[in-house]
Amino acid sequence: MLKQKYVDGYIALYREGKVKFNEERVLLIDYLERDVLSRDDLYFDNEMIENCIKFAEKWYFPLQPFQKFLIAFVFLFFKDNSRVFYRKFLWMMGRGGGKNGLITVVCHFLISELHGIREYNISVIANSEEQAKTSVEEAAKTIKREPTLLKHFKPTAMQVLSKITDSIFKFRTSNGNTKDGLRDGAVVFDEIHYFETNKDVRVHISGLGKKKNPREFYIGTDGYVREGFLDKFKEKAQKVLKGEARSNAVFPFICKLNNENEVDDPDNWELSNPMLSEPRNEYAQGLFDTIKEEYEDLADDPSNREEFMTKRMNLPLTDLERSVAKWEEISGTNQPLPNLEGKECIGCIDFAQIRDFASVGLVFKHDGKVPFISHSYTRKEFVDKYYGYSMREVEKTQKFAPIREWESKGLLTVLDEEMINMEHIVNWFVTMRLKYYITKIIGDNYRMEMLKPMLEAVGFEVEVIRRPEAIHGLLAPRVEMYFSKGMFVWGDNPLMRWYTNNVLVTIKRDGNKVYGKKEPIRRKTDGFQALVCGLYRIEELSEDTLEDALGALELLNF
Repeated sequence: MLKQKYVDGYIALYREGKVKFNEERVLLIDYLERDVLSRDDLYFDNEMIENCIKFAEKWYFPLQPFQKFLIAFVFLFFKDNSRVFYRKFLWMMGRGGGKNGLITVVCHFLISELHGIREYNISVIANSEEQAKTSVEEAAKTIKREPTLLKHFKPTAMQVLSKITDSIFKFRTSNGNTKDGLRDGAVVFDEIHYFETNKDVRVHISGLGKKKNPREFYIGTDGYVREGFLDKFKEKAQKVLKGEARSNAVFPFICKLNNENEVDDPDNWELSNPMLSEPRNEYAQGLFDTIKEEYEDLADDPSNREEFMTKRMNLPLTDLERSVAKWEEISGTNQPLPNLEGKECIGCIDFAQIRDFASVGLVFKHDGKVPFISHSYTRKEFVDKYYGYSMREVEKTQKFAPIREWESKGLLTVLDEEMINMEHIVNWFVTMRLKYYITKIIGDNYRMEMLKPMLEAVGFEVEVIRRPEAIHGLLAPRVEMYFSKGMFVWGDNPLMRWYTNNVLVTIKRDGNKVYGKKEPIRRKTDGFQALVCGLYRIEELSEDTLEDALGALELLNF
């Protein structure tokens, strides 16, 4: 078994009950002992590890056992060629856990002569300049305070330069336009929950590999963007921990509560923030006291609970007084669509604005489930403005919704028109009628007065909902039941999941719920609103096909 004193020491603290581990860290130890520490082709560079720790504690701050544990794996190498075993590192923990402080230390050390690789440039990438420059500024301030460090490093407002190795420690924002300029040895992605796709990340790591031992650090606390880069990265981390992926695909150090109930015992808070483990230093005790005050304030202002659980406990929650369903329930709609050919269904429409989005769909009842087939239309000018649809990938920043990806999946049609032509909607239902038995089409009265005669002209029965908000309260219990029991079946439809996650639930004085938007312009809800229209008459549907109905009719003796 491969031995390293800081690794062994941290594992011993857990096994002796001196620190608490969440489920992911328990899996981490199992995985390390099974797939990494049991190998004979690896070695820890103990001299480098000691130098990094001494560097940190001389110029910055005393390190906690978990920080020494993390540093050790930065310097784990293959014996045959001295290449790094881990290229990617995922460090996730609650706010205040010292992620930025530790990454500052590691990056400062890596550009120094103690690391010894010339021109080992490092970039810190974040969504905003203020966040991106945090670690670089911290290193620069440390250097300016210490005459000894000034002999070895040159700090400026934008970067830190190692005079010996010519390595640069620099910050950049996540705008892909700034990717050129450095042949990086390492890249740090800070507050990774802001990154929506792996394309946002790939553009910044394209220069890695030109220097020996490239590294990628992904640090942060969880956030509110679902199905983005972070969710997919966490899935990869879980596969590594369970032995279902390449053993060095990522080093996953994830600290979080295991479930929401654990928050009520302060002794559990170290599950999400290892800085809070006993014995606490002055900083950690101050952090604990601050978190305790915030927790106690929730009794008077429970609206902050979602923020507290996400940022302090690293456990994103869905506020069910604001959202339609938990994210796990929304993602649970990703079930294969059954064969529905010939089945009865109700057509539905949401067409609030002819200049942005329109959604159409078909609601079915099938084998105890509620399948939903949907499609959306949007105007190119609108998605260009708000989602960067026409921008080249290297020019993209955070544009919120991957329109091109959804378009490529056939979930969305982008129209280069002044307004969405209603004939697209009519034609979609006419095409769907060739395969499914559409009993009627339902929509609210905002656009249906114009659509109704067009649909009736091609033979559809149309029902107009005069007061759409009135049906929300009636349907809310049904919607909640369908989600909680996993009855919605949408196939792999990230656009519908996005629509649904954008819905704001407002409870009126009479106790009825109304489905609105969490943000009025970019966070669209059209597909979900169309679904609600269809659910209004779902009890009229039979699970039989049209052929079944005609066969039964022939058997009747008139």
